[in-house]
Amino acid sequence: MKPLGNVDFLKSQTAIKFGAFIFISIAFFYLGKHWSDSSRQLIFFSRQAPSDTTSFSPSIVISPNLNKEFNISAMINTSEPETEPKSVKNKDKPVSVSKVAPPPPPPPPPPPEIKSFGIVDENGTMSDEFEIGEFDPDLVENWGNGNEIEAETEKENVRYTFRVKKFGLCQENMREYIPCLDNVEAIKRLKSTERGERFERHCPEKGKGLNCLVPAPKGYRPPIPWPRSRDEVWFSNVPHMRLVDDKGGQNWIARKGKDKFKFPGGGTQFIHGADQYLDQISKMVPEITFGHHIRVVLDVGCGVASFGAYLLSRNVITMSIAPKDVHENQIQFALERGVPAMVAAFATRRLFYPSQAFDLIHCSRCRINWTCDDGILLLEVNRMLRAGGYFAWAAQPVYKHEEALEEQWEEMLNLTTRLCWNLVKKEGYIAVWQKPFNNDCYLSREAGTNPPLCDPDDDPDNIWYVDLKACISRLPENGYGSNVAPWPARLQTPPDRLQSIGIDSYIARKELFKAESKYWNEIVASYVRALHWKKFKLRNVLDMKAGFGGFAAALIDNQLDAWVLNVVPVSGPNTLPVIYDRGLIGVMHDWCEPFDTYPRTYDFLHAAGLFSIERKRCNMSTIMLEMDRILRPGGRVYIRDSLDVMDELQDIARAMGWVPALRDTSEGPHASYRILACDKRLLR
Repeated sequence: MKPLGNVDFLKSQTAIKFGAFIFISIAFFYLGKHWSDSSRQLIFFSRQAPSDTTSFSPSIVISPNLNKEFNISAMINTSEPETEPKSVKNKDKPVSVSKVAPPPPPPPPPPPEIKSFGIVDENGTMSDEFEIGEFDPDLVENWGNGNEIEAETEKENVRYTFRVKKFGLCQENMREYIPCLDNVEAIKRLKSTERGERFERHCPEKGKGLNCLVPAPKGYRPPIPWPRSRDEVWFSNVPHMRLVDDKGGQNWIARKGKDKFKFPGGGTQFIHGADQYLDQISKMVPEITFGHHIRVVLDVGCGVASFGAYLLSRNVITMSIAPKDVHENQIQFALERGVPAMVAAFATRRLFYPSQAFDLIHCSRCRINWTCDDGILLLEVNRMLRAGGYFAWAAQPVYKHEEALEEQWEEMLNLTTRLCWNLVKKEGYIAVWQKPFNNDCYLSREAGTNPPLCDPDDDPDNIWYVDLKACISRLPENGYGSNVAPWPARLQTPPDRLQSIGIDSYIARKELFKAESKYWNEIVASYVRALHWKKFKLRNVLDMKAGFGGFAAALIDNQLDAWVLNVVPVSGPNTLPVIYDRGLIGVMHDWCEPFDTYPRTYDFLHAAGLFSIERKRCNMSTIMLEMDRILRPGGRVYIRDSLDVMDELQDIARAMGWVPALRDTSEGPHASYRILACDKRLLR
C-alpha cells in the first residue's frame, strides 16, 4: 500500500523550507513585540574567552546601560572602527587586548550670554513694557569730603571695583560763572571797549579752562515746571534783586513772598503786557501772521524774555538775546522761566546765527545805536533777517518829539532807505520795516551809495569769530531762503538751502533729510513709549550735534512740551540755514570751548556722535565738565556714540558725581554704538 501524498510532501525539501520560514517569522514577531515593550534594553552578542583561550563561546546578554539616556547625535561618527584583538606579551602570559573607542567628546558649550544694556533684546526688538527707574531730582549728595569715589564695572562677566578721582567743587563765587564772558584777565588786556568788546567771547587759554564743578546756590530747588514757570520761579535759584529794583515799575519782574519771583509779562515799552503788544503789531501789519509765515523771531535786548515767552503760545519760537551787562541776570531769569535765551551782544563780531535766519527781528528799547559806525550793527540785523522779513523797533525816537530824538529818527530813516527797507507802518511807539525779497533795489541805487553790497565771494553764513562788515549781504539769486513753507508744513519740508550745504551728497540730499527725520522720529517715539519721557518734565533741551535738526523736530512731532537749541559744531558742515528754514532755532559752536550760557540752564543734553569726532581736537573731560556746568541738578544726559569712547565717558561721569547707565541702541547688543544715559545729582 503506498503512503499518502501529503506525507511525501512533509518529507520533501520544500516543506521543510516553508516550515522554517513560518517559524522564523513567528520568532521575529515575538522578538519585535518584546523590543517594543522594553525599547531601552540593548541586547547584543558577547564573546567570552575561556581560560584556555582556544575557543570562544558566544552568548546573549542585556546591556548594562539599560534605562540610561545618551546624547546620540554627539556620539555619531566619533568612535574609531572596531579592530581585531591582538596579543601582547605579559610577564606571565599573553592576554588579548581589544582597542576600545574613546569616550565621546562633551557637547559644545552654550553660546556666550549676550549682555543687553537697556530696552532691546538680542534681536534688537524694543519692549514697550520697559520701565526706567525713577530719579529723584531732590537727591543731594555730600560731595565735599574725600578725593575719590568707588566705582564698578563689568567685563567678561567679571565685576571689578576701582577708585575714581573726583572733580572738586568750584568756589562759591563761581556759581554763575560763564568762562568766556567772565574772563577778567583777558578783558583787562583789551585795547578798546568802546564798541562793546568786553561783552564778547574771551575764552581761557587751552589747558586753563574749568577743572571743577560749578556749585548751585544755597537752597537750590528743582525748577517750577512749565507752563507755571512762565509766570513764577524760585527766588533761591536766581537770588538777585537788581532787576526788581530797576524794572519793577515796568512790569518786568516782582518779588512774590519770600521764596518766589513773579513775571507779570510786561516790558519797558509794553507795561500792559506782551499779549496786548503782540496784538497791536498784528493789527498794524496784517501780513505779520504769528505761527504761520512768522515762525522764528529774534528779540534783541530781551530783558526777562516776556516777548518770547508769550509768542510761544502763538506757535512762534524766539531767540531772546541780551549781553551780560549791569542787568546781568536777565538771561538767567529767562532760562529759569523755560524760555529760549542766550547771552549775546551786538559789538564787533557777527552773531553765531546764519543769514536769513529770522522771519522777524524785534528791538524794544534795546539800547543799541543802530546808526553808529555807518550802520554796521543794523547791517548785521539785515544779514540775519530773512528776505521779505520784518524789523520791529519800539523806542523813544519813534514817538517822542524832542530835538535829539527826532534827529535819531531821521538818521534811522535815511539808513533804512539806503538798505532798501520799506517802512510798512509807524504807529504809536512802534515802527515796522520790511526787507526786500531780492537784490534788485540794491543794484538800482545810485553809484557810490553806502553801504555797498558785500563782495560776491563773501559768505554770509561764515560766522565763527568773523568781524562785522560794513556792507549789505547779498541775497541768493536763486531765491534760496525767501520761499520757505508756512508753519507747520515747513518743519518736514526739505528747504531749498539744503542744496547749498557743504556735504558730499548732492542728488540724494532730500532723501538724507527725510531719512534723518524718520530716524529720530522713531527713536524719540520709542523713548516716549518705553522710557516715559513725558513724565520727565523736559523743558530746556540742548542738542549738541544737531545735523538737520531731526531730533528737535521729533520732539515736536511727539508732542513733548519742550524747546530745543540746536548746536552745529564748527568741526562739521554748517547746517544752520536748514535748521532755521524748517522753523527751528540753533547756534554754531566749538565744543572745545565753553558755551555762552549760565550754569544750570538745561534739563536735558543730547549728544549723538559728538565725542568720537571731537576727541581728536580736545579732551573729552573738557566737554563733559562744560556739560555739567550748563546742566541743571536733576537733569539728564543722553550720549549716543561708539563703544570705544564709552569706558572713558563713564569714568568721567562718575568723577563728576553723575549716575551713568549704559544702554543698547535700537540696533541691539551687537551694534557698535551704545547710549550712555546719565543723571546729575545736586552736590554739596
